[in-house]
Amino acid sequence: MTIPSPRRAEHPVDPVFLARWSPRAFAPDTIAEDELLGLLEAARWAPSSYNSQPARFIYGRRGTPAFDALLGLLNPFNQSWARTAAALVVVVSNSLMRPPGQEKDVPSHSHSFDAGAAWMSFALQAQMRDWYTHGMVGFDLERAFAELDVPQGYRVECAIALGRIGDKASLPEGLQAREQPNDRHPLAALAMEGRFKA
Repeated sequence: MTIPSPRRAEHPVDPVFLARWSPRAFAPDTIAEDELLGLLEAARWAPSSYNSQPARFIYGRRGTPAFDALLGLLNPFNQSWARTAAALVVVVSNSLMRPPGQEKDVPSHSHSFDAGAAWMSFALQAQMRDWYTHGMVGFDLERAFAELDVPQGYRVECAIALGRIGDKASLPEGLQAREQPNDRHPLAALAMEGRFKA
């Protein structure tokens, strides 16, 4: 169920950018593994420095042990609503890269930035297929690193809940009022010609 967006852009953009938002109320729908992999395929094509492709995705679909393990890493607040998501995904990024022509890895300055581009590609592809995503950093990063067997040199970036829009009445009263697309700062506060302006 696509929710019409009350958001208004200051300059023309594709509607997918305004339609994408981060709900917490998810319907009980499940997602097939092939469909989830189709969303992650979009993430695979995100740009990255030297085409280093640092992002990795650890996923679990609801009803599987992988989902339960990922859910257990979230803080209690996020567990309270994310348990109804169709899938959970943890994004990690490789902090090392091998530039073309080099024989060994070097530190990557942009690995988190590049993983963020992959997460946005995932989120937009999901939105185009009527799935909604909600990114989170409210989880135990140290446990995630250890329990998900993340290798040294990688950074645990975020967790993502994915699902179809659900009934906001399923949320606690305080969250129901927040269950809507939020606005953004004016573009003039973010985009500056020539140099940074506070």
